[in-house]
Amino acid sequence: MRSQKKKKRTWLKITGIILLLLVIGVGVYAYNVYSSLKTAVETMHEPVVQKQSEKREKPVALTDKDPFSVLMLGVDERKGDRGRSDTMIVLTVNPNNNSVKMLSIPRDTRTEIIGKGTVDKINHAYAFGGVEMSMNTVENFLNIPIDYYMKVNMQGFKDIVDAVGGVTVNNTLDFSYGGIHFAKGNINLNGNDALKFVRMRKEDPRGDFGRQTRQRQVIQAVLNEGASVSSLANYSDIFAAIGKNVKTNLTFDQMVDIQKNYKSAASNLTQMEIKETGTKIGGIYYGLVSDQERQRLQTELRTQLELK
Repeated sequence: MRSQKKKKRTWLKITGIILLLLVIGVGVYAYNVYSSLKTAVETMHEPVVQKQSEKREKPVALTDKDPFSVLMLGVDERKGDRGRSDTMIVLTVNPNNNSVKMLSIPRDTRTEIIGKGTVDKINHAYAFGGVEMSMNTVENFLNIPIDYYMKVNMQGFKDIVDAVGGVTVNNTLDFSYGGIHFAKGNINLNGNDALKFVRMRKEDPRGDFGRQTRQRQVIQAVLNEGASVSSLANYSDIFAAIGKNVKTNLTFDQMVDIQKNYKSAASNLTQMEIKETGTKIGGIYYGLVSDQERQRLQTELRTQLELK
């Protein structure tokens, strides 16, 4: 009897030690993930020299769950060349109605470039004045405050895709680009393939809109893969690739607040598109947006941000 009790206590002790080691192991692993993420975000952090937006009465308070906006810029940066923002996406996040609205702005959209005093293609704002001029120009075009930005170096985008182990997307257009054939249906893409997949434009019947759709597909696929359990083993590679190729004015604490207070909004994403008329002015192609269309976009986005 005593022997059985002793054996029972021994097994309970062994089991307890194993569980304790597992908890400690998970704790250390979680700490390492947290530490690597914080280091990556600190590397990513790049404030803009910009005053409080005139289109807001007071700064955004993420702890109070205020709706906010983010300008995502996909930039081709090469040595000695700032490049242009060939991808411009505005996200407006509202935790009160649990929704995110995503608006892709075609790079050829003709508008006033704020700070330059010219009317040009909207993606030239980055070439003229970097992130700050891009934010100010988009603010003016959409009549909303741009609270934060996130810039992705498209040359390094392939590193991020490779770090998550590649992505799978549902391709709706059979085409070839850069020596690679992209068949219809579900296709697996490594970093190099993904970069070419999102760059093709001329063969797409929808032009820039079609390319924007593919860009959103790959971005969503990267997010899905990055959040999967299988990617946890590669977290150091993922964070290193992100830290090297992404810049933002969001701090680590602000990202934590967004994760805590806005998580449910991410499950309800609506994609918006701008209706444009293509034309040539002085031999250069532009996308013209009517006053009526611009007003429609502004009203929808201001409502999403709960602005008067």
